[in-house]
Formats: sequence, structure tokens, C-alpha cells
Amino acid sequence: MSATVTALDTPPSAPSGLRPLLRRIVRPGAAALAGVLLFLSFPPRPLWWLALPAFALLGWSLYGRRLRPAFGLGYLTGLGFLLPLLSWTGEEVGPLPWIALAAIEAVFVALACMGMAAVSRLPAWPVWSAAVWIAGEAARARVPFGGFPWGKIAFGQADSVFLPLAAVGGTPLLGFAVALCGLGLYETVRRVIDFRRTGALPRGPMAAALLTVLVPVTAGLAALPLVDDAAEDGTATVAAIQGNVPRLGLDFNSQRRAVLDNHARRTEELAAEVKAGKVAQPDFVLWPENSSDLDPYRNADARLVIDEAVKAIGVPTVVGAVVTPDTGKLRNTLIEWDPDRGPVNTYDKRHVQPFGEYIPMRSVVRLFSSDVDRVRRDFGPGDKVGVFDLAGTKVGLVTCFEAAFDDAARDTVTHGAQLISVPSNNATFGRSEMTYQQLAMSRVRAVEHGRSVVVPVTSGVSAVIMPDGKIVQRTEMFTPDALVAKVPLRSSLTPATRLGTWPEIALLLIAAGGVGVVSVQGVRGRRERAAAGEPVAPGTGDAG
Repeated sequence: MSATVTALDTPPSAPSGLRPLLRRIVRPGAAALAGVLLFLSFPPRPLWWLALPAFALLGWSLYGRRLRPAFGLGYLTGLGFLLPLLSWTGEEVGPLPWIALAAIEAVFVALACMGMAAVSRLPAWPVWSAAVWIAGEAARARVPFGGFPWGKIAFGQADSVFLPLAAVGGTPLLGFAVALCGLGLYETVRRVIDFRRTGALPRGPMAAALLTVLVPVTAGLAALPLVDDAAEDGTATVAAIQGNVPRLGLDFNSQRRAVLDNHARRTEELAAEVKAGKVAQPDFVLWPENSSDLDPYRNADARLVIDEAVKAIGVPTVVGAVVTPDTGKLRNTLIEWDPDRGPVNTYDKRHVQPFGEYIPMRSVVRLFSSDVDRVRRDFGPGDKVGVFDLAGTKVGLVTCFEAAFDDAARDTVTHGAQLISVPSNNATFGRSEMTYQQLAMSRVRAVEHGRSVVVPVTSGVSAVIMPDGKIVQRTEMFTPDALVAKVPLRSSLTPATRLGTWPEIALLLIAAGGVGVVSVQGVRGRRERAAAGEPVAPGTGDAG
């Protein structure tokens, strides 16, 4: 491999004085570029395929590296990927929280890259390395503070040929296939370069390299029959209300009554359009998260406004509200509001957002940003799965940030949901790419579980998504609107829904097995060199 690395690192025409500099910067530059390409593969750009050269570059950067430089290279990849991807987190609070979040999350990428470099010494290394990448995503989705799954590779693949694999093994299998294909591309190129240099073409390793490219693509095509938008339980006509907000940013809640009035007014306008025969009568209506930040249980005026709007449309309506109990934590609640009986059912958001809906280590965080005090009272998580029976349709509820967590959508489907709603409030993040990134998550969830997904958002983008992941209706940002669509209802379970976390567990076991084999080889190598009287530095050996 050393000759190949030299040939790639140092162009033949480079002056000899530049060669040491090129050797120093070429791999770090490639690692950072791999991260940037991963970012560019995410929405709103339809460039999902850029993830493949991104992993190919990352594979070249890490192949045969020792652990310490691999960590540094991986950290550059993480920063190149997550800094631009998460720039929306600093939309209203400045660059410090954004940079801190990206810097912390990039550590998980760096640790995964260490493992990828270690297993690159094994036969069929792209398989082991792709599994290690998924292990890094699994860790990032769980720790710290409940995890932050934003930026899982699967969420950038809503338009890709690999998307059907979400119905087979969920986001872990989808992400694994993308990583494997990209790493396999590099391994194939490496084998071709070796052949041109030496004239020898080991058939077994070359075949294995080609398979790592072909198998993921073939598997994605083979899984297409699982992606089905047929109506198994009939259809439902659903309306999604986007009332809009009076201003962008964190201060939109300072006019909470205006937000509520906007959604009530747009619902009443829809009722008038239905009465005039301009649009179909919906079976139920979905409002977004935070559509009423006035607690309707405590504020009689808010309750009256909601009640009048729901009576006007005449069907069950799901209202997003902030519930403020006398003691304890706030609740980000979805309320089923019946036109005759008023509020009849609730769902409290289970995955509340750290540093957004609650502040861990408040006294420490305050040293870096006074914006933490905007959250005067923390939100607490609910403990029940949200499924409402709305006019005979079982609707699963996944509130905003929860769409990034694998269990949130799956739980609703295993509890009988025939359709999924993802009510959200993205007004805090202005016109950033956040809303498009989140919309892509909902598209992946639609295919993963074979369900229509309706996304009502306060300020946009609201959308209606079919079970095959295609958007059939959508709104513009910061525009009052109402979407009315007939969607298929389904009750069958995809393999991904049935299997749950098992595909991820299988990939974690593969990753652990690869790292374990390399560790054993490293220990054995050090013992053999010590027995032969060779000096052995700490931390050296086959594993780096």
C-alpha cells in the first residue's frame, strides 16, 4: 500500500520541496472534504449520491492509519460535516452554542473513524468499517442527554436508490448500505491501482471489493416491492394547518396569542372553503406543535378560541399546546379536541430537546450563554406512546425533534397507527435548512414503516407524504396555508417495523467483532516482537 499512498499523495510533477508539505496536508484535506461532501448530500440539495464519494475519500484517508492520526482525521471529517449541517442551531443564539454542539458531536465521528482505521487491516474491511460507522451513529443517538441523532446518513437519502432498505432494516441498515458502497468504491479503485502498478490482480479480493459496491445497490433495488402506497384500510381526508407566526426567531412566542389566532383563523377559513365546496371536508385536522402556547386548560380565552375554530370545521382536531401545571415541569402536549366534547385526549412529547426545551447543567451553561435563561422553566418528558383515534383513523404522534429517534415513530406503528403525524415548530430557526432536513426524516420514516406521514408546521414547510416517501402537497415557508389531501391508511408492518432494533444490534455486533479481532491481533503482534527481543512502544502493533 505504501507505493500507492505515495503515488496518490505526491503528484509526479510536484517539486521535491513541496512533497513533505503535500504529504502533511493531503489526508487532512481529504478527510475534511469528505465531511463537506456528506453535508452537501443532505437536503435541500438533491445530491444524495455525494455521500458515496464522501465515504470513498474517507476510506482512503483512514486506510491503514494508526489510531491517533485516525482520530484527528475523523475529527476533521466530523467538523466538515456537522459544522455546516447544524448551522441552524446558532440562528438566534449566536455561533458559540452551534460550534460547541458540532465540536462535541464530531468527537463521535472521530471515535468511529478510529475504529474504521483499525479494521481497515482486515479482509473485506469495508464491511467492518461501515458497521463501525453505524456504531458511532448509534452512540451519538443515545448520549449525552438522551442523544442527538441529527445527521444520521440515512436522513440524507430520501431520494436515493438505497431508500427502500429503510423498509428492511430501518435507518441503521440504510446508512450501512450507503457507507459500505462508498467505502467499496475506494477499495475497488485501490485494487485497480495495485493491478496497474504490479500487473497482479488477486481475484478474491477484487471480487470482494466489487461486491461491496454492487450488493448495496442491488439490495436497494430488490427491496423496492416493500415500498407500497396502496390503501389497505381505505383512505382518510386529512387537513394540516399552517397558521404562520408573527415574527421569526426565539421571540415569536412573545406574541403567543397571535400564533394561536393565526391557526384558529386559518382553520375557520378552511371551514368556509369546505362549506363553499372549494375543498373536501376533512375527516380530521392537524395543527402544529406550539400552535397554542397559551395553556387552554388554564386560559379560558385560549380555550374559547380553539373551541370555536374546531366547532367551525366540525371534526376532531389535534392542537399543539404548552401545558403549565401548578407544580413540576412544563409539558409539550398534543391535545385531541372534539368539536362537541372539547379536549378528550393528550400526548406529551417524550424526547424533549436538551438546551432547547430543558437546560441540563444550567449554571454551567449560563457561563457561556445567557440565552439559557430564555427557558425559565424546563419541559419534562411524557411516558406514553401517542396514538389518537380520530374519526376512526388511528393517528400516531411524533412531535418535531422526536422524528430523529428511531423508536418514536416505530412505537406508534406497533401500537396500531395507520398514519403518522409529525407536528413541528421550526419558526425559531428562521429560513435555515433545518426544516428541509427534518422533512427528509419524515420521508424516510414513511418508507421505513409504510405509512403516510403528515407534517403540520407553524411556519413551514408543512407537507403530506405518501408511504413511498413522495411529497404530494407542501407549503411555502412563513405563509399561512392549509393542506387537504386524501391519504392511504395502512396496517401491515414492514420488516423494519417488526425487527425494531435488531438490525442495529447486528451491525453493532459486526463492528465489535471487527474491533475485537484487530485488538487480539495487536496484542499477539506485540508479544511476538517482545519475545523476539524487538522494542515495542506502548500503543503500537497491528491495530495502530
